Amino acid sequence: MVIWVLVTIVQTLMMQRLLRHSLLLVLPALLSLQGQAQPSLPSLGDRISGTVSMDQEYEMGQQFLSQIRRSAPTIPDALLNDYLENVTYKLASRSQLQDHRLSFIVIDSEELNAFAAPGGIIGVNTGLFLNAQSEAEFASVMAHEIAHVSQRHFARGVDQAQAGRIPQLATLLASVLVMATSQADHGIAAITAVQGNAVENQLRFSRNHEAEADRIGQDNMFNSGFDPAAMGMLFERLIGLNRFGRRPPEFLLSHPLTESRVADARGRAIRYRQREYGNNLEYQIMRARVVAHYATNKQAMVQEYQRLLDESTSEFTRDANRYGLSVAYWENKQFAQASATLAPLLAKDPNRISYVVTQAEIYIGQNEAGQALNFLRRHLDINPNNHPLTMSYLDALVEARAYSEAAEVMERHSQTRPGDHNLWYQLADIWGQAGNISKVHQARAEYFLLIYDFRSAREQLRFALRIESENGAAPAEEARLRQKIRDVEEMVEKLSG
Repeated sequence: MVIWVLVTIVQTLMMQRLLRHSLLLVLPALLSLQGQAQPSLPSLGDRISGTVSMDQEYEMGQQFLSQIRRSAPTIPDALLNDYLENVTYKLASRSQLQDHRLSFIVIDSEELNAFAAPGGIIGVNTGLFLNAQSEAEFASVMAHEIAHVSQRHFARGVDQAQAGRIPQLATLLASVLVMATSQADHGIAAITAVQGNAVENQLRFSRNHEAEADRIGQDNMFNSGFDPAAMGMLFERLIGLNRFGRRPPEFLLSHPLTESRVADARGRAIRYRQREYGNNLEYQIMRARVVAHYATNKQAMVQEYQRLLDESTSEFTRDANRYGLSVAYWENKQFAQASATLAPLLAKDPNRISYVVTQAEIYIGQNEAGQALNFLRRHLDINPNNHPLTMSYLDALVEARAYSEAAEVMERHSQTRPGDHNLWYQLADIWGQAGNISKVHQARAEYFLLIYDFRSAREQLRFALRIESENGAAPAEEARLRQKIRDVEEMVEKLSG
């Protein structure tokens, strides 16, 4: 239903209105994902598209991100989110990106998928961790998506759409918005509704942009210290999944793979200067957390990791499988065994944040919030404002029922991550437990702003203002809330005007 509503909106508008209003609602979903544009353009300079500026792309991207936040379940694991940000920024620092304002989202889905949207939106399903067996394979997907953004495939595609394919563009836009939220069957159905010749043209552009993103992505991998051969390895495995599965992974629905594309990736890889690439333990730690998250039979997972640990033949695999076993015990609520299994890893590397957070999670599971707090305070002294450590500390405060302190800590932390919708959602809940209803409404308003529900945000701010007025708040606080309401009203007028 949503597909056809979006299609009708875009089809019935002139291009000028499309760019001013409808782009803000639906265009972000596609062209950097599907690569709709001219087949070959020169390398980037300041000008790629005469239609869409970088600032417009950024605003469109934020709109698209708000739609994903509304419609897709996200995973709040601070370690996973922090890892994704670190890897992507490492790649972005060696890329052709001109605008480094990046936003990230991790979708809670076992389906293999990743996507890029204009304005630096990078999204992955947790299923990518399940399918990419090494950090280099994971980085190959991130490098590919960054290349879509850096080459401004979206803006180039809008120029192409102006040449007379707006109806087809509208259908493809709507379809990829659906695919990005893990409803790929509906997205493909929408794509097939476009008339034959138009589909062939759009897919031709998609293949060219996919090839460009592969080539540039491998260059950026090499420059960032990742093995560029991993892209071909992952592609080959994905083709195998597609060959024997009833339905291809979602990533292949929006990023079509062919044998020639795999061969191209492998051929390019051997042209890079030879160097040694090591394995990254942190990636295996993240992967183990995702595996544990989705395991339906926790006891069987414990037994499998115990077998893998017994059969480990190197220090790296022993450490990776030991961590996996510890998390398996934790998921199975065998907290004493989890702590004992993790202990040798902590002894070897006591300041590795992922180990520290895991130990704190075990303490909290054992109802030892005080021990978790003492343990985390020492590490926060070393790494102040670290996101995973801070979020783990907040969990311990909540477990200790220190709700007011938890809310105050999270309020300060929110200033370092104002775009984290999960954080604001959780902050509203904690302020409720602390009994500060005005703060509940204010945190909810911030959450609604991030999902572009401006009317709900305005309503929450009005509730907060009423409470503060009735409680005799300081004039400065009332003035701040009134100004915030005016700012939101301006946003509503801007989008509806």
